[in-house]
Amino acid sequence: MSRIDALFSGLERPACIAYLAGGDPDPETSLAAVRAVVDAGADIIEIGVPFTDPIADGPTIRRADNRALAAGTTPDRIFELVRAVRAGTSVPIVLMTAYTIVYVRGVDRFYREAAEAGTDGVIIPDMPPEESGDAVAAAGLYGLDQIFLVAPNTPEERLDLILEHAGGFLYLVSVQGVTGARSGLPHGIEERIAALRSRTALPIAVGFGISGPEQVRAIAAAGADGVIVGSAIVAIVEKHLGDREAMCAELKEFVAGLCGAVRDGA
Repeated sequence: MSRIDALFSGLERPACIAYLAGGDPDPETSLAAVRAVVDAGADIIEIGVPFTDPIADGPTIRRADNRALAAGTTPDRIFELVRAVRAGTSVPIVLMTAYTIVYVRGVDRFYREAAEAGTDGVIIPDMPPEESGDAVAAAGLYGLDQIFLVAPNTPEERLDLILEHAGGFLYLVSVQGVTGARSGLPHGIEERIAALRSRTALPIAVGFGISGPEQVRAIAAAGADGVIVGSAIVAIVEKHLGDREAMCAELKEFVAGLCGAVRDGA
């Protein structure tokens, strides 16, 4: 059983999943930020492998990727980050990146190195399920979960393929558009969670546009097995550039509040 499977099997509430851009704003600060989020109680850490061509990233995460790349972040440094985090925690770690990075490095090599570093799952938003055979095979070979996104406009035939190949959990995109904090709740999310649940036993984690405890509480109450928050966390990193201590303090307070809201909404 993978760490992600074990987590969802053992939790009696939704999981609190936190995203950070790896290497933002520099490798040392990024490690401190991830450790702060782990200390705050996040159940799964999602680390973005920065790349230059955004897929579904809004301006907050695009700026974070640009800072990370300017600081020299590479896949090798992301694996170093994962190793350093893994040395101090058993919290599941998921990498999110573009297929170009995986393909150029070599699919088998990327997954092997990710697994050796301590990664538990991989998300590749721009990888169509029809062309995911090599990645799914490599994930299986090295004991990683291949996590797929389901969007509001995912057609039925593609959903069938996703459910056939997906592992770990399903990443349910709450809205059409790019990542970024939003003030309102996504329309019809409860119905969409229920519809997916009728098709799969995989946990369903909802992400995109979720920015604070009230939304987290509502998504948890709507029946999600996990709630993913990204841009709002990345914005705290951006707010405290040059002041690592203040950054980590606010990250801990904010993520602890999100995790508390998950428990309240369960």
